Amino acid sequence: MMKKILALLLSLAMCLGMLAGCGSSNTTPAAEASAATDGSAAAADTAEVDWKSELTTVADGKLTVATSPDFAPYEFYALDENNTPTLAGFDVALAGYIADYLGLELEMVTVDFDGVLSELQTKSVDLGMAGLSPDPKREAIMDFSDIYYKGGQSLVTVKANADSITSFDDINSSEYTIGAQTGSIQLDLANQNTPDANIVSMPKVTDIISELLAGKEYAAFIETDVAKSYQKNYPDLEIVLDVPYEQEGSAIGVNKGNAALLAGVNEAIAAAQKDGSLENFIAEANEQASGNKYEGLLNEDGQVETDAAASSAE
Repeated sequence: MMKKILALLLSLAMCLGMLAGCGSSNTTPAAEASAATDGSAAAADTAEVDWKSELTTVADGKLTVATSPDFAPYEFYALDENNTPTLAGFDVALAGYIADYLGLELEMVTVDFDGVLSELQTKSVDLGMAGLSPDPKREAIMDFSDIYYKGGQSLVTVKANADSITSFDDINSSEYTIGAQTGSIQLDLANQNTPDANIVSMPKVTDIISELLAGKEYAAFIETDVAKSYQKNYPDLEIVLDVPYEQEGSAIGVNKGNAALLAGVNEAIAAAQKDGSLENFIAEANEQASGNKYEGLLNEDGQVETDAAASSAE
């Protein structure tokens, strides 16, 4: 009898032990789930987007890119001996590289600079590539890629005025007319550095240069490499001041909220930098920009006006 009681007690002890073990295994997943939940946000923040399976664009099978072709060496029209225009520039070459990398057909949409911002805001295009600076004020209408090119900002004038400008204070007066491109960072910089000047915005950099050369503007805020490109054709231009700007560099504007596209674009940029393609695009664009070119929109027939073509080749 005693042996039966002892056996029963041992059996009960084993069951309690098993129940205790079961209870432990039932509560551990809850605790692990709680811990996983606490860390899931951080994991999601760093997780890579599988852009290859999630990629969508505004037109199936195409990468639609808006650009403003008046910003050599970023984007412009290279002209052959017959003044036939071909869209060129390292933004254009990079757009082609990205399209190939993503397995898409490239479609370029040419508009003025303000139009690039509008196209992105209305989600009519996938990307905006026009020497865009990643200004936080633009984040409401677009996402920004990684920086793909670091340039700078400059104050430009003609040689006759150069010695008179040693600081922004020298031209911060209503007697001075200062140019900048409509909708651009340069226009913001003009308002920040010369708020009391007569600031005039124009849709095309070519118009700003024409006004400078004609003496209708005293100086202008222009992206540094763009200014250097114009100097090659117009030696009377002079870069007199570097313009401080925290967001120095160019990024691609990406259709807002398209995480897969953004991830794919960033991967393509990294690949172009690694394999030397981007460096080659920049060198080729600078070479083309020093030759016969046209900066601006084409006419309704897709051609350059004869007088405009002649002036661009000066």
